[in-house]
Amino acid sequence: MTGVNLQAVTKKFGDIQVIHGVDLKVEDGEFCVFVGPSGCGKSTLLRMIAGLEKTSGGKIAIGDRDVTDADPADRGVAMVFQTYALYPHMTVAENMGFGLKMTGHPKAEIDTKVAEASRILKLDDYLTRKPKALSGGQRQRVAIGRAIVRGPEVFLFDEPLSNLDAELRVEMRVEIARLHREIGATMIYVTHDQVEAMTLADKIVVLRKGVIEQVGAPLDLYHNPDNRFVAGFIGSPAMNFVAGVVEKAGLVLSEGLVGSVATDAALPGAGAKVVVGLRPQHLRVTEGATHRVEMTEALGGVTYIHLTAGNGEKLVIEAHDDTRLKLGDQVGLSFEADKAMFFEDSERGLRLR
Repeated sequence: MTGVNLQAVTKKFGDIQVIHGVDLKVEDGEFCVFVGPSGCGKSTLLRMIAGLEKTSGGKIAIGDRDVTDADPADRGVAMVFQTYALYPHMTVAENMGFGLKMTGHPKAEIDTKVAEASRILKLDDYLTRKPKALSGGQRQRVAIGRAIVRGPEVFLFDEPLSNLDAELRVEMRVEIARLHREIGATMIYVTHDQVEAMTLADKIVVLRKGVIEQVGAPLDLYHNPDNRFVAGFIGSPAMNFVAGVVEKAGLVLSEGLVGSVATDAALPGAGAKVVVGLRPQHLRVTEGATHRVEMTEALGGVTYIHLTAGNGEKLVIEAHDDTRLKLGDQVGLSFEADKAMFFEDSERGLRLR
């Protein structure tokens, strides 16, 4: 197996540039997840690695080979798409082995590789079935098996679970994580779902508008985001952001939180605007009448309480008690001030540390 190295990679469609000088190194055997909102460039970047999109500039290397201009078949990669793309008239075994058959591999070799992929993916009982007789999760396992049979250096996944229902998504996340542990291959995985990113990745690459905002291990990004975008994207429910004004060194006043927040972060001068970030689990409902309950999501072990502050700002609280709040209730709010993060009041929203 081998890693992937991108150097100053760009992509333009006509006059529109969608990837802006991306530098990234994916280590040998690493599970790397590209995450970001729709239109951020994550699938385009994956397709450039696969050779399905030409680069407009920069270099792509797989292992020690420069594959920037190489054909997809010569890159040593296998791609698993959102759609299963299985041949309906072929059995599971025939679908998995078809690529090797087309490249002239001996039948005995194909059978051996199909059997091994079937063992890994627990498809032995389905090898003689056709796709119409399979569930969505089983079809996706067949598509992954087709990739395994090719013996690629790098696996590329483009939102492979987005067509599955919630229960199957969880099941397939477990399967893909187990697959990575078993075969130890380098894997690059694209998703818009940050829960998938957090649960699968060794390394997360957060993209926005064709630019890498931050790269790191899942919990590193969660606990130490570089900017407001990453702080808001990583974590579910998203971090709360409220306006604040610097009162003096180390002290920020926020009307949304109804109080001052002390910090040792490097703040701008008194009177400057900043943004205060607090995750839902660091807020608590108290007695009072400064915030209005808009909705509660009671999920059993956890309840999410949606509030509107007196100044109109929106907040979400994560509660683990059996709360009985209802629409229109007026409540107070407390918060863990030492867990607050501070960001510039700007489009980039850089973290103040």
